[in-house]
Amino acid sequence: MLLELLQGADAGWLLLIQDSCCCSGRPLLWSFIKSASIREEVVHVLSFEVSEDDMKKRLTGSAMERIHFHDAYSDPLGWSGGGGGTFMVDRFCSEEVTRLVKQVSQHRPALLVIDSLSWIVRHHSTPAVCQTLLQLQKGGAIRNIVALLHSDMHELGTAASLCHLATSLITVVPGLHGSEAKITKRLKSGKVLQNEETFAIAEDLTVVRQSKPGNAMQMQIQETDPTANLTFNLRLSDAERDAKEKLALPFAFSREKKAALLKPGAGAGRITYEPDANDDYDQEDPDDDLDV
Repeated sequence: MLLELLQGADAGWLLLIQDSCCCSGRPLLWSFIKSASIREEVVHVLSFEVSEDDMKKRLTGSAMERIHFHDAYSDPLGWSGGGGGTFMVDRFCSEEVTRLVKQVSQHRPALLVIDSLSWIVRHHSTPAVCQTLLQLQKGGAIRNIVALLHSDMHELGTAASLCHLATSLITVVPGLHGSEAKITKRLKSGKVLQNEETFAIAEDLTVVRQSKPGNAMQMQIQETDPTANLTFNLRLSDAERDAKEKLALPFAFSREKKAALLKPGAGAGRITYEPDANDDYDQEDPDDDLDV
């Protein structure tokens, strides 16, 4: 499921990557950026935590030609006056973000990448952030949003609200043999799909999915025949199976046996009942036989 999301297979309008200090989700976020640029999508990156130079060191070659970087790293709080085209965190609203996207000439909606959403949540209320994301969905200029969220920086209710809003959620946690991705995908029909995958990210930001040791062991156990080394046979041959099916069980009555048991014989007894006067039954007085 992780590779399908990377390929843009119906990820929904909001894909949220949730990480913590134990395991960073930024390499996976950069993998989504590179995959979108390879598909020749127009990508706008609103970065609060990584500078443009650091991103160019990882995203090299023709991938950077379709990526438009909006600097929110140099002066996010406007302490330096907010000059030089710096995007400040207090300007995060649907109108400002839409204006940034529409500055670039394009013929189709773009992909907006937010690194990270935690910076915005720390300076805006959670309902305001959710409302802005919903407005960006309906605006038409942005097709999808991929955002990074540091879950350990916020209260449980704040992180849960943003995760509930996301149509696809990837929670990155450390594993024994690489990073593990716990994926929750909500379909348009209302069905929820969940999966867990172990992956690693190469130097060129390619995601390599790895198999879990537990799954390999389980497959090996399932392929092993537990009856292979027994001293007796648990299987039936074709002749033995036919004989078993033809065997009449003692508690099963055949049609002939039922007819023989139910047919009255020559010396069968009878029960004859002759009513007397005390058995007179009055329909109008059912209690006539009672001495009352």
